[in-house]
Amino acid sequence: MTTVSPALSGHGRGSEGDATLEPIQAMDPNKLGIILFIMTEAIFFLTLVITYIAYHGQSTSGPQPRDVLDVPITAIFSLFLFSSSASMAMVTSRLQKGDARGVRRWLLVTILLGTSFLLGQGYEYVRLYTDNVTISRNLWGSTFFTLTGFHGLHVLVGLIAMAILAGLVSPRRKHVNPASGIEAVSLYWHFVDAVWVVIFSVVYLWTLFP
Repeated sequence: MTTVSPALSGHGRGSEGDATLEPIQAMDPNKLGIILFIMTEAIFFLTLVITYIAYHGQSTSGPQPRDVLDVPITAIFSLFLFSSSASMAMVTSRLQKGDARGVRRWLLVTILLGTSFLLGQGYEYVRLYTDNVTISRNLWGSTFFTLTGFHGLHVLVGLIAMAILAGLVSPRRKHVNPASGIEAVSLYWHFVDAVWVVIFSVVYLWTLFP
């Protein structure tokens, strides 16, 4: 009769020299869900960026990006978003140490930085509107507001999620809850920051070159 090795069956330690198979660890559903979501959103933003690049310079009527975009001002409020990635890393660090108070504090710092970025983007939109630059003005305006607007919407969604998590974190508890939700939002926020690096380079830095 054929026998099954304990190492393969998963029961017992097996004979000397054999390695017992470890059980497969299932991925947290929150992490899996956000990873799948990020993959679909990455394709979505890639499509928008490619569209912007393809139509860049093809619209000769109306204002041009080099004439209306204020790169230094945008760089300043972009620093708030880039800094928020570091503060979110602190959230993860505090989470791993079970420091609920630290998690909540750094979540609030991240929310503050992200909100500052959105206010800066809002200021830019108002300035462009006063210069008669709208989404329907020309082809560049359509692609610009679509790309940056959808990114701003993603930032807003992340801020709402972090605000909810900050309200759920209780400094009095020994373990940080909901830990998996915080890790999922952290992945999402780093993705949002990475997307803005691409947008800032393609949309704003591009105007600095002839």
